[in-house]
Formats: sequence, structure tokens, C-alpha cells
Amino acid sequence: MTTDQIQILALLAVLLGLFIWNRFRFDLVALAGLMAAVVLGLIPAQEAFLGFGHPATITVAAVLILSRSLSISGAMDWLSGLVTRLAGGPRAQIASLSGTAGVLSAFMNNVGALAMLLPVALQTCRKVGRAPRLVLMPVAFGSILGGLVTLISTPPNILVATYRHDATGTAFGMFDFSLVGLPVALAGLAFVVLIGWRLIPRGDEGDGGERDLFRVEPYISELRIPKDSKAHGRSLAEIETMTKELDVAVIGMIRRGTRYPVAPRHEPLKGTDTLIVEAEPEELDRFVSALGIKVAGTGVDKARLVQSEDAAIAEAVVLPGARIEGRTIGAMRLRDRFRLTLLGVSRQGRPYRGRLSSFRVQAGDILLVQGLSDDIPDALGRLGCLPLAGRDIQFGKRRSALIAAGLFAAAVALAAAGLLPIHVAFCIAVIGVVALNIVSLRDVYAAVDWPVIVLLGSLIPVGGAMETTGTTVLIADAILAGTSDFPPWVIVALLLIVTMTLSDVLNNAATTVVMAPIAFGVAQRLGAAPDPFLMAVAIGASCAFLTPIGHQNNALVMGPGGYRFGDYWRMGLPLEVLICAVAVPLILVMWPL
Repeated sequence: MTTDQIQILALLAVLLGLFIWNRFRFDLVALAGLMAAVVLGLIPAQEAFLGFGHPATITVAAVLILSRSLSISGAMDWLSGLVTRLAGGPRAQIASLSGTAGVLSAFMNNVGALAMLLPVALQTCRKVGRAPRLVLMPVAFGSILGGLVTLISTPPNILVATYRHDATGTAFGMFDFSLVGLPVALAGLAFVVLIGWRLIPRGDEGDGGERDLFRVEPYISELRIPKDSKAHGRSLAEIETMTKELDVAVIGMIRRGTRYPVAPRHEPLKGTDTLIVEAEPEELDRFVSALGIKVAGTGVDKARLVQSEDAAIAEAVVLPGARIEGRTIGAMRLRDRFRLTLLGVSRQGRPYRGRLSSFRVQAGDILLVQGLSDDIPDALGRLGCLPLAGRDIQFGKRRSALIAAGLFAAAVALAAAGLLPIHVAFCIAVIGVVALNIVSLRDVYAAVDWPVIVLLGSLIPVGGAMETTGTTVLIADAILAGTSDFPPWVIVALLLIVTMTLSDVLNNAATTVVMAPIAFGVAQRLGAAPDPFLMAVAIGASCAFLTPIGHQNNALVMGPGGYRFGDYWRMGLPLEVLICAVAVPLILVMWPL
């Protein structure tokens, strides 16, 4: 073993450990790993950032933008309407939602597909009185299964295809993955619909679909400002400074009969003013005592106080990779920067009753915010949150639905026919949707999952270093030495299982970058065709069903569904066993050794 091989193996071990620990963002870890490889001399400095211009990275970014154009143009709305009409019994509801998620995910980013369907799923659950936890995990799994079907449906497929091109000169085609992916996806969806949803723990809330994640109204109060109080003549900004240790949110004001959904922060308060605040009873008592103000009379319509023609309350789930992920509420300055007031937070289906300012946000958390009706959608989008009560539609764009779908289909056709490389075809389509004003430039940059792009751009050169140092051959020889008495199909199955296991704790793109060179090296040492081994990696990297951290969609439904970490394996483990049983024979038949 050479010095370079020892160094790259040690670096990979450190990266994998940091990814699993999840203490630092995966894009930061990947970039640090790239810089370490350059410093160690494993990657030439002039080649350090070639991964950011790699066809796989460009294709992933373009697919995300085109998925966004389909979403906001309303091109897929008829599917949502069909799902709503089919939501009857639990099996029919799960079948329609999961099936639709699978169809959408086959041709667009699976996170985007789930984001489109999540509000629809919650609305249908409320309509039929069913617990969201019975529905949301099957929908998330259905969206992941749909990613097995085509080249563009998930980053692992794109990475495997481009790796094959780099290694052999020929990439997998648009529908080459369908030969195995489509039957596997259908078998998985059948399991989810017929058996899997019954394995989900019922939880503490029972089967009712009307479980509220928040109960805000009991904690909303009116406060009067007597002339002899400390608050009289002071601005809200001054009062917040005086009471910064108290967890009290001022969410509105009434002045001379006029309601202000967003209270003026720098105007002196008068004796005729009434503040509308949200606080726990103990915090409210301390706030009132500290300022010498009084609680107004009872009998107030508290829902009316926070929801007027100009103000509204919205629930939103924090998306994986959101700009607020990992930050505390207090550091966000929601009121100053986004004109939003945070009323509550829910994690894993349980409202958080501690001090909101010190709460550190995670993907899957649900935020309850109040603000101006016109401001809320844009503010939530900038924060990286998905509204749960409505759809992400921009009015006036529906007429562009056919154009967006047509450009997307044309790009797919050009790539499938081999007339243009896939990254070129999709970039042309991106230019089209921007030039035709279907997607604004702001939406283009918002649609790209930048942490994933940084991850890919950083790890692709590291994967290349594994090959240039001979590390992939070293690992392949070690695998073959331990399986020398086994037939090749066992090694294919082993690669599938190892990749699937890694994907349950790592980002699927990172798993693919590490495993694809190893799979190719194993095929070379065996003197076999590389395709079945690469297909095993593609299938395994996309099938992360055991944990909420293995795939973004699993994390996305954790909050709205009220799932705990240990709930996923109950349906995910038998699903992964089924996938292995179906995929391995199909791989060997469709892609012979």
C-alpha cells in the first residue's frame, strides 16, 4: 500500500465519519475534504474545482430548475386534482398519493415532487379525518421509488451514468435505468400500498386527522397600556430590549379601532393602544408585571385578532438544506428581516413549549408564523420553508404550463435520442423557461439545492483521486479476496446491500461517488461487464428507507407526520429486503455479466 493510498483511505474514513456524525453540514465537510486532498497532493491544485463544471453537477442543477418550472407553472396540477378525488379509504388514498409521487419523481427531482404533493396529502387527510402519519411516509417512499426509473430522476443515476461515460466512453441512456428501476419501483409501491402502511406505528394522537400541531389561541392576549405604566411613551423596540429575557411576541396592535397586523416598532405607545401578544401564561404574567400593563377583558375572538384581511397565520415545514437549518430562532431576526412573527414550533409532531429564541431549527421542523398575507409566501421561500396549507403557485403563470412541459419533454427527447448531451439539452431548456419568463432569475437560483451542488463539485475530484492513486483497485482486490469462493451474482448483491446501507446514513450522492469507482474496479478484476455492478450501486444509493437522515424526503415528512427516528425501519427494512430480492435477478437478466 502506497503513501497516497493510505492518505486517501484515511481521508475517506474521516469524511464518512463526519457525514454519519452529522455535526457539520455535509457540503462544508465535502469542501474541507477536497481542500485536504489538494493540500496532501492527491489532487492537483489546477484540477481542484473541475467537479463544479462536471456534466453530472450541471445536470443535477438543471433538473432542479426545470422541476421548479413545472411546479410553479401548474403543469402537474391536474394530477393533484385527481389525487384529491381518489382519496377515499386509506389504501386508495395511499395508492393515489404514492403512485402520483412515483410518476412525478420519474421525470423531476423527487424532493420537488414530494414538495408538490405534501400540502395535497395533508389536505386530503383533514378532509377524510385520517392521521397524516399513516399517509406521509408512504408518499415519501413512493417519491424515492420513482427516482429509480429514469436517468434524470435522482442524482445517483446521473452520477453513475456520467461515471460510466468517463470510464468507458459511453453513458447510460435516459431509459436504461427503467429496465430494472421500473419493476423494482412497481414492486415497492405495491408493498407500500398493500402492507407497508400498516407497519407504521399509530403514535399518540390516535387515528384522527384533525390533530393540531399547535394550539396558539389560548396563548394570545390583549394588553392595555395605562399612562402610569413603564410601556407608555416607549416604542416596541425599547420594550423588547427591556424584556429580552422573556419569551413574549407582540403580533399586532389596535390603535383607535384600527388593527395593525404588524405593529410599528419605533413609534411611542399611547394609552389608547392595545397590544396583541403571544406568550405562555407564566411568561405573560412576568411581562405584565415588569411593565405595569394590564390584560384586557375576556371574551375576545383571538383568532380574529391575528387573522385579518391583511394578516394571516401559516404552517410551514423546514426543507432539508434550508438557509435557517441549524440556526437558532433568536439569530434569525424574523421580524426585522422577514416581517414574520414566530408563534410556535413543532418537532416530530410535538409542540415545543420552551424558549423559542434558543430553539435550533432542524429539517422537518414545522414553524407557525404570522405576518402580512402578501409577505408570507415570499418570506417562507427565502427561509427555505414549504407552506403546508397551500400550493407553491405563482398567479399568472398557469398559461405557461404547456410551454414548460413542452420544453422539458423536448430536452428529454433530445437527450434520449443522443442528439445532445443531457447536460447541454437541459441547460438549453433552462434558458428557455427563463427567457419566456416562466421562471424568474430569482427562482432559478432558489431552485438549485446549493449544498448538493457543493457536495458533488467537491467529491467528484476526490472520487477521481481514488482511481488515480489505485485505491479503487486495492479495495476491489480486498472485496474479491473475501468473496473468492462466491459466484459473481453474490458480489453484485453484496454491492447493492453495502451501497443501500451506506445510503441510509449518508447523502445518496456521496454514497454514489464513493461506491461507483469501487464497483467498476470489482468488475475489472473479475473480467466482467461493469454495467450490472454500476446498476447495483445506482439502485442501492437511491433506496434509503431505514432512517430520516438517509434521504431528504424522509426528513421532509418527519415533522408533519409526527415520526420518530425509529419509526422508519418498521416499513423501510422489509421494503429494502424486497428491493434486493427483486433487483438482483433483474440486474443479472437485463445487464448480463
